[in-house]
Amino acid sequence: MIKLLEHIGRYFLMLQRTFGKFTKGAVLRKLIVREIDDLIIGSLGIVAFISFFVGGVVAIQTAINSDNPLLPKYLVGFATRQSIILEFAPSFISVIMAGKVGSFITSSIGTMRVTEQIDALKVMGVNTYNYLIFPKIVAMTLYPFIIVISMFLGIFGGYVACITGGFSAHADFIEGLQLEFNPFHVTYAFIKTFLFAMLLATIPAYHGYYMKGGALGVGKASTTSFVWTSVAIIVMNSFVTNLLLT
Repeated sequence: MIKLLEHIGRYFLMLQRTFGKFTKGAVLRKLIVREIDDLIIGSLGIVAFISFFVGGVVAIQTAINSDNPLLPKYLVGFATRQSIILEFAPSFISVIMAGKVGSFITSSIGTMRVTEQIDALKVMGVNTYNYLIFPKIVAMTLYPFIIVISMFLGIFGGYVACITGGFSAHADFIEGLQLEFNPFHVTYAFIKTFLFAMLLATIPAYHGYYMKGGALGVGKASTTSFVWTSVAIIVMNSFVTNLLLT
């Protein structure tokens, strides 16, 4: 318990120092552009692939389990929309990104720690927290755009799977998508997404920055980072859901 409190305290001190002495604007801009390319653009492919096919599976499973003449035909489209917007896109994709983006952040900073590049930056008077972590936080503020793409492709994948598989008619699926749409659900999803983005940027950075050991330590830190980022996302998801939807 004491060890956990020590990590939490060090984590918040890291955040404070990240927004302390800022790196020169020209250097920071280059770092931010590079992080956007690595963390956001580099993740589009895997997110698009997973969203499309999992959306199709969600729709098919809903259609199979609601194969009852007493249930309305638009239920498949309605359930697919709710599942994708409320949970799959913001939460499930974020756990996947904890493995993809989180491991990348931890390993990149951890490698700099092992090769003593962080110590060299400190000698030059650079605020290493701001130099290494702040660009990642800024880049991850674009993470909601990934979730928008995930929502669209997830619903589109469900539509394609239902129509091609004969599980639902076009008109019924579209009716379900439009039925009782609540705009606040989208707002709720984006609030979660923004909070998850901050966790995805900072927790892996913490484990990379404070890692110990050599090359093997980088792999261990990446695994630990994935576990704790996933736990934090799940806990945050439960907290925000209870706060905003109950």
